[in-house]
Amino acid sequence: MSELSVPMTSHRPYLLRALYEWISDNGMTPHLLVDATRAGVQVPSHTINDGKVVLNVAERAVSQLHMSNDGITFSARFGGVSFPVSVPIHAVLAIYARETGQGMALPEDITSEDMDDTADDGHVPASPLSAVPDESPEDDGDGPGPTSPTPRRAGHLRIVK
Repeated sequence: MSELSVPMTSHRPYLLRALYEWISDNGMTPHLLVDATRAGVQVPSHTINDGKVVLNVAERAVSQLHMSNDGITFSARFGGVSFPVSVPIHAVLAIYARETGQGMALPEDITSEDMDDTADDGHVPASPLSAVPDESPEDDGDGPGPTSPTPRRAGHLRIVK
């Protein structure tokens, strides 16, 4: 398998839109957890707590909601006063349903800088979807022979109905 030759667009806006639709379709209230310290975030300063803000982005709570590949914009009322909100995609940390807490913490994007062949320290970063090397123990004569593989743990994913 070859290294990534063509840089792909960010997957984060696609995940956000899909999860927003999923949460809304299930009659829940979508909320965004936003890192308000990131550049380009425009929210009322009184809503920021420890550098983060939770925004209700339900259709009934906002007007003119627009989720593009670059950011999320809408107008919402805070304390009875309408305020234009702008959140760059890179500032969104998570999207979840207020009622159940189900949703997703968004992974960081892999940038072309992350995918350079070598870093300054000479370390070669692994591809995000590279094959796992077969690490069979070598018999160096010191140990008591081949070791048996450790049993795999059961998955920890939960089925949501």
